[in-house]
Amino acid sequence: MQMKQKISVRQICFIMFAYTAASKLVSYPNGLSLQSGRDLLFPALFSFIVQGIIIWAVSFLCSRTDKTFFELLENTFGEVTARIIFGLFAVFFVLCTIIPLFEQKLYVHAIFYDTIPALDVFIPFFFFSVYACCKGFLNIGRCADVCFPLFIVSMVFILAMSVPEADFSAFLPVFKTSFKDIAGGAVSNVFRFYEPCWLLMFMGRFKYKRGDAAKITLSYAGGALFVLLTVAVFYGIYGDLAQARQFPISKISLYFPAIETVGRIDLIALYVLEVVMLFALVLNIQMTAYCVRKCTGYKNTAVISVVLNAGLMVFIIFFDNKISALHMLWSSWMGIAFIVFANVLPVLAWALRRKDNAV
Repeated sequence: MQMKQKISVRQICFIMFAYTAASKLVSYPNGLSLQSGRDLLFPALFSFIVQGIIIWAVSFLCSRTDKTFFELLENTFGEVTARIIFGLFAVFFVLCTIIPLFEQKLYVHAIFYDTIPALDVFIPFFFFSVYACCKGFLNIGRCADVCFPLFIVSMVFILAMSVPEADFSAFLPVFKTSFKDIAGGAVSNVFRFYEPCWLLMFMGRFKYKRGDAAKITLSYAGGALFVLLTVAVFYGIYGDLAQARQFPISKISLYFPAIETVGRIDLIALYVLEVVMLFALVLNIQMTAYCVRKCTGYKNTAVISVVLNAGLMVFIIFFDNKISALHMLWSSWMGIAFIVFANVLPVLAWALRRKDNAV
């Protein structure tokens, strides 16, 4: 049997911690404040709790089998059905990529290179993505080893400058927002939560040891705490104006007193954090390439990577001025796909046959 590419539990924990948080720092706090006002922490907390439970369920499933998710599907439904399901997951990971890709393009242009055309700034990303998608799970794990300390250092630096400037009385009075708007904050942002699908793809590619499900789940909870703290600080600084402030992670440190004297020293941390954000973004594209490879049986990863990234680049160029319409689509009807693939299917994986079929 062909040796499976490996990733360690430590690296999965780093991914669940750093990539979870990094993928939600650009626009998620702004979207929550727009929908749920001063009660924005409650839909965020609910979403993280639901996803944390699902991540624990998938992690614990990994203790019951050493098979990959594809092997479980093949063992239960047959090879053809397994390939079809992975084809659907490839489409889903593309859906996970589209909005963050647009947001990163706008974020990088606005924060770092506002005097250069946005497309000129972001096109080089696809060369990096092509290279990353040619690599396997070993490379994904090694990148996580590098990104985790970068994330911790940059976020501690940013939050240290931001927390003292926040006025948390802005959250009072609590629960004055209607239940419809609080629930709307969770529902309209469901497309930002897909981490259980990462874990499904990692299944069978790491050696499970006792307690690893708790480690992975707690790592996800750690990333969630960083996001919740960022959301709280962002609203504590801007209050009712938060919904009008784009790219919250770049705005929360603006009122640090030393900035008036020495300039935007927070940009150093934002540059470092951007590295982690890009690796978190490219992980979805890597998962797409992996699913396409399993679906088609085509082994040339370079061709798959080039075609996939070329398609994404064309999409970005063609829909460059349609981000608002795409965001409305993703926050409404596309949410159904995210509920199915990132919430329902990972739990239903427990129903798959874990023992080999009798010959």
